[in-house]
Amino acid sequence: MSGPIASSLIPELQHEAVSTRKLFERLPVDKRDWTPHPKSFALGKLATHVAQLVGWISVTCQTTELDMSQPFPPPAWASNAELVAFFDAQVAQAVKALGATSDADMMVPWTLKMGDKVFFSMPRIQVIRSMAFNHFVHHRGQLSLYLRMNDVPLPNMYGPTADEQ
Repeated sequence: MSGPIASSLIPELQHEAVSTRKLFERLPVDKRDWTPHPKSFALGKLATHVAQLVGWISVTCQTTELDMSQPFPPPAWASNAELVAFFDAQVAQAVKALGATSDADMMVPWTLKMGDKVFFSMPRIQVIRSMAFNHFVHHRGQLSLYLRMNDVPLPNMYGPTADEQ
């Protein structure tokens, strides 16, 4: 059974998932290769990254490390509905994993590495907060800008937008 830490994260994740789902539903799939700058992610790759980041929550709760040298193929999706379904599955897995994580488990060190090279090791709660939640919301913000730049009306996320009053 989860402790107060995990229990406080679940409603936040579910709230953020609603806003993210709205963006995914509006993605112009025909512009998946569009990019605002040569150094930027393409729209489709950025959307995939946002959808995958939620998966870090369950990985972090259920393991003590992630080795980035191991294959980590991105999900294939051809439609908005397929991307939303993948994302919803990631959210469901994250909620389940959080629900099984005690406060003591949240303090267990978790490591991100590539082979023998360690990028960081920190308590699970810090990984969930910084590398999952904050990282996810950061890239979702980029995704909303990509949509704006493609004249896609933005949904309400934290309050009204210029498109939805």
